Amino acid sequence: RSLKPSGELRLVKPKDWTSGFYPGVLWFMYDLSRDTTWKAYATAFTLLLEDEKNNARDHDIGFKMMSSYGHAYRLTGNKHYREVLIQSAKTLTTRYNNKVGCIRSWDHHKDKWQFPVIIDNMMNLELLFFAWKETNDSLFYNVANEHAQTTLKNHFRKDYSSYHVVSYDTISGDVMEKNTHQGFAHESSWARGQAWALYGYTMMYRETKNTVYLDQAENIADYIINTAQFPDDYIPYWDYHAPNITDEPKDASSAAIMASAFYELSSFSMNNGELYIRTADRIMTSLSSEKYLCKQGSNKGFLLAHSTGSKPKNSEVDVPLVYADYYFLEALKRKGNLLENN
Repeated sequence: RSLKPSGELRLVKPKDWTSGFYPGVLWFMYDLSRDTTWKAYATAFTLLLEDEKNNARDHDIGFKMMSSYGHAYRLTGNKHYREVLIQSAKTLTTRYNNKVGCIRSWDHHKDKWQFPVIIDNMMNLELLFFAWKETNDSLFYNVANEHAQTTLKNHFRKDYSSYHVVSYDTISGDVMEKNTHQGFAHESSWARGQAWALYGYTMMYRETKNTVYLDQAENIADYIINTAQFPDDYIPYWDYHAPNITDEPKDASSAAIMASAFYELSSFSMNNGELYIRTADRIMTSLSSEKYLCKQGSNKGFLLAHSTGSKPKNSEVDVPLVYADYYFLEALKRKGNLLENN
């Protein structure tokens, strides 16, 4: 997942929300190089996660299974991977509350939130669309669509920045709280949260072709580019509204997620495609520079330095993070696809 202060690897169990990203990194390395050595490692680390297909304890099953089994199935066509993904999607739907219209994100902090939904949860909806396309069961589509609609209605401010956590009343379905858990303040703009929102609504348009989602993705993009504004190197600080901003730690993971999303969004936008490609290119140029790209043989093999997990908890601050590497490689793949198609 990351590095400890001692420089040792920080490892996680399969239940951790980041557990699928390392096999995902390996699958991307195989995809980009076609070296079967990577495929063998990717397969071995993917199979370690199979029991997670029944883990309904939180919303993160989409993160775990699409980044691992999703690529495994895409690159091999092995039907076993498909069945694991479909079961994982079924598990995710058990966390959906019809009254609220959302999938519950967390079961912890019950004293604080009755039914918390975090903007990160948008990323898990891709698993449901996979299952819908494979089974033609409209349940998967409907749950994903309702979650995205409810989030669109309640998670965003007038400037299209996103809250991190919105908690709902399970009896009325009404919003009770709008908070942060990893950002600087409830009304601040946590950088990775904005990246999840951009990526999530771009994906929603890809899967539904509903222009409401495209409009939302472009509005979020406009906020990031023109209101939140990038630093000179296009790698955001961990929160756009953190105090003493130029002294705050950067978050390369947010940048990598945004770069991948901007590349995809460029292919859907009628008017801003070139802007999105330029923005993603600027991000990737910085991430590929000596400042952010780890030297070969250093940092236990991580690709990117200078990510921030949770600054309020002083957890994983200015360290490599496996999901930064994952979305960096995805962005490279998407850039390559754009070049091939032009």
